[in-house]
Amino acid sequence: MKLPDEQHPSLEIRDGSDLPTPFRNPFVHELRFTPLEKIRIGVMTVTVFPVRLFFAVFLMLLAWPFAFAASLGRSELAVETETWWRRICDIALRVIMRAMWFCGGFHWVTVKGEPAPPSQAPILTLAPHSSYFDAIPITMTMASIVMKTESKNIPVWGTLIKFIRPVFVSRSDQDSRRKTVEEIKRRAHAGGEWPQIMIFPEGTCTNRSCLITFKPGAFIPAVPVQPVVLRYPNKMDTITWTWQGPGAFEILWLTLCQFHNPIEIEYLPLYTPSEEEKNNPALFANNVRHIMAKALELPITDLSFDDCQLSQAKGPLRVPTNSSLLQFNRLARRLGLRTGTTDTVLQQQASRARNIWGYRLGLEDFAQYLDLPVTDMLTELHSLFNQHGDGQIDVREYVIALSVVCQPSKAMDTLRLAFGMYEAKEDRAIVEKELASILRTALGVAEVDVTELFSAIDTLDAGKITHDDFCRFVVQHPDFAQEYLLSSRETPSTPHTVPLTNGFSVDHYNTEEPTCSLPGQKKKDN
Repeated sequence: MKLPDEQHPSLEIRDGSDLPTPFRNPFVHELRFTPLEKIRIGVMTVTVFPVRLFFAVFLMLLAWPFAFAASLGRSELAVETETWWRRICDIALRVIMRAMWFCGGFHWVTVKGEPAPPSQAPILTLAPHSSYFDAIPITMTMASIVMKTESKNIPVWGTLIKFIRPVFVSRSDQDSRRKTVEEIKRRAHAGGEWPQIMIFPEGTCTNRSCLITFKPGAFIPAVPVQPVVLRYPNKMDTITWTWQGPGAFEILWLTLCQFHNPIEIEYLPLYTPSEEEKNNPALFANNVRHIMAKALELPITDLSFDDCQLSQAKGPLRVPTNSSLLQFNRLARRLGLRTGTTDTVLQQQASRARNIWGYRLGLEDFAQYLDLPVTDMLTELHSLFNQHGDGQIDVREYVIALSVVCQPSKAMDTLRLAFGMYEAKEDRAIVEKELASILRTALGVAEVDVTELFSAIDTLDAGKITHDDFCRFVVQHPDFAQEYLLSSRETPSTPHTVPLTNGFSVDHYNTEEPTCSLPGQKKKDN
């Protein structure tokens, strides 16, 4: 793929102007300690940490009977009249939860602005989302949240969760997303009868260096929302728990080893959507994000949770830092090309691309191929594959890139798909030039030298290889891309002030040992 010149995911701050400057990868967090800090953490570990942990666990257990009592006889479909004993349970839980956070070092919680009542703002949008410590404003308000159905079966924690009347999401239900949206809409239009719903529209944890794309779920009901911004102005950021960095227990340990952990919660003015925004949740979400970014003095970026999966996916074809696949992913998402793209659809796309093998597509032909109008966005997408600058592209490269971004953890499936498009019918083999085209596109780089790799695979010196030959080689060399293709291209020592095509800096980014887990493993998407 062609590396576009000076193209970055859009960054905007207070005045809304575009910034060409890079920023930290929002899905990466790295902690560095001075010798003095290490000594202090060591002392706190054997003195303060166990005491704080004991009292935090004790207070959580103490909260359970109150949550259990208040949850008795509750209906999931209606809000019962609040009784005096449920009111006492609510107050007791707020006090216990505040004491628990106090034991964790959150001695003072600074609250700015005026919280709007549920009748005016049925939905609260919180950002940036960076840690499980973001639960602090939830326990202070006892607002509802969106949670997995499985969470209510967790001992102790499940009872506390049920008390705040969450909107449950079932991942085993194919229709879960629609049902969740409908439930949020039902509560939002109940005229303040239900508790407010707190939603983190980013949908995943970041390192608070920017605001990523907001998911539209909180904005589909088309009701007024109150933006809420979170700040952790501590000198040492032990709070952030994102996709690549310290694990959950390590974050807990380091945070409890701090003398004090400040947190600021600011309620911004109520945001009432216009008629255009009511009909366009994406526009509504983006406008709210601009307001929150201005309050936080942070840039915004079109990167999303999908980009996190793509940039952190493990496998033989790890996306390098200078890859244009993130740019492709953003454009494909905006053009709706990713919607409904299953394995079957990819196979159909590959078969169709093979049938027009040898024909290079101009912009208008490419638009007709995708059944889309010619727009600036489609022109930008087309230019990514305009390798020779003649305005013509090989549509097979588009299918390879689409497969990578739709299934980032299935590199071998993508390569099998690619071989199927390029291999000759008589012997099902490809030549060196075709392997270069496949790997260049799968990695999202401008050029790749596969001479050494091809020779290593072509042990019989036949001048061509099959998919089976390639698979046997990958089994023996699972990191072949790093060994044969990218070793001379990666520049991990480059300072983070140098802009990269995908808008990331290489600061704190290790392409050799990505530690991000996929959904359902280390980190959880909301």
